[in-house]
Amino acid sequence: MSSTIATKLNSIHERIANAAQQAGRDPASVTLVVVTKTHPPALVAAAVAAGARDLGENRVQEALNKINALAELTPAPRWHLIGHLQRNKARLAATHFGLVHSVDSLRLAEALARHVPSGQRLPILLQFNVSGEASKEGFTLAGGASNRPALEALLPELERIVALPSLAVHGLMTIAPLADDPEAARPHFRTLRELRDELARCFPQATWRELSMGMSDDFTVAISEGATIVRLGRAILGGRQ
Repeated sequence: MSSTIATKLNSIHERIANAAQQAGRDPASVTLVVVTKTHPPALVAAAVAAGARDLGENRVQEALNKINALAELTPAPRWHLIGHLQRNKARLAATHFGLVHSVDSLRLAEALARHVPSGQRLPILLQFNVSGEASKEGFTLAGGASNRPALEALLPELERIVALPSLAVHGLMTIAPLADDPEAARPHFRTLRELRDELARCFPQATWRELSMGMSDDFTVAISEGATIVRLGRAILGGRQ
């Protein structure tokens, strides 16, 4: 099992490297998050043994079951929360994940901030819905920075998030609409990158280096548009279980 996963991991890393090089980027600037949602701990352990270092989960409780079951793994993976987070799960999220990708409101950010252990800062990403697709989570900002009135209305809320002392804003996340052609996602990835650049100008006190975008079908397009984190599950672990 681990040898099959290792083969797939190596293939994905090669594709990431090729996409980065074609974009004139250092392949090391792209982090692969292996999405382990719905997969059992044994398969996740096999992925870590095969070289996976960053793992992504959608649901807090499912993730905690795996985090506890795999607490003795060496090297210890970094756990990413990539799914929608409810405020009543903020305490668990704040204390068990290395990066929360899906902060989509001031109230959620404040809930997380209240539960970060004293003296620490929790790295977070702000999730944006730049496509306007009704089914997508995130701050709704169709068109990104080009939608100036909507952006101006959001800036006070974003300013308050950036100012929370126990959180560290590291960048943005989005989920592109599903499409048969990976190129259909390109405008949305470009929009997120341009929004990140605008927010970096507005709030230079935060770190805006991360762009979490791109999944199994469109990650090479995302890399060409600046993705620093890509989230792949099916391409490595197979279909959901």
